[in-house]
Amino acid sequence: MNQRPDDVGSLPAAAQRAGEEFARLVAVNQTLRIECPWDARQTHLSLVKHLIEETAEVVDAIEVGTADDQREELGDLLMQVVFHASIASDEGEYDIAEVVRGITDKLIARHPYVYGDAEVPDDLDASWERRKKAAKHRDSSLDGIADALPTLARAAKVAQRVHDVGPDMGPAQDEDLSISDREAGEKILSLVRRAQRVGVDADQATRAALRRWEAEIRAAEQS
Repeated sequence: MNQRPDDVGSLPAAAQRAGEEFARLVAVNQTLRIECPWDARQTHLSLVKHLIEETAEVVDAIEVGTADDQREELGDLLMQVVFHASIASDEGEYDIAEVVRGITDKLIARHPYVYGDAEVPDDLDASWERRKKAAKHRDSSLDGIADALPTLARAAKVAQRVHDVGPDMGPAQDEDLSISDREAGEKILSLVRRAQRVGVDADQATRAALRRWEAEIRAAEQS
């Protein structure tokens, strides 16, 4: 039987090299936290704006950049993860090893059809959400959606959760569900322009509609 790349003692050279470089990054960050005044005074909150900026730059690199852009921006984002873990370690909360172990254990637990005897489910997205909800003891399918998400991203997340776990509740929609990425984008922009012409804040109006929809979903889940 062939060994998996993640079998203990059989890590491929690429994984070993990645581990060495990651350890070097952690060590450099620890040195900077001691010897660089700017790094030393940073907190979780002071780094939030940088985390948002680096995340946005990764998105830009993926959508319109080159492979070199992606490599660089992913490195900057990884640095943010290491930085936050270093701050937490200094405060006696957790360290980067616990962060890595946590996500690794989570991935294994969420894939019982890879690391267990379960069959591959037909509804991978929905089954993922069910396992996630059970693991986190959530009461609603909407629990855990980040409040800080941009309005459209949050709306898409809510729509996906509703589609995965229950009936399609919410605002009326066209019966014809076929639409391309370009058509969807142009329709959204058209509505934004239409709202702007009559003095309606499209983002604020969407947030209000989204709050009403979420309230309807939570009420339906409790009924």
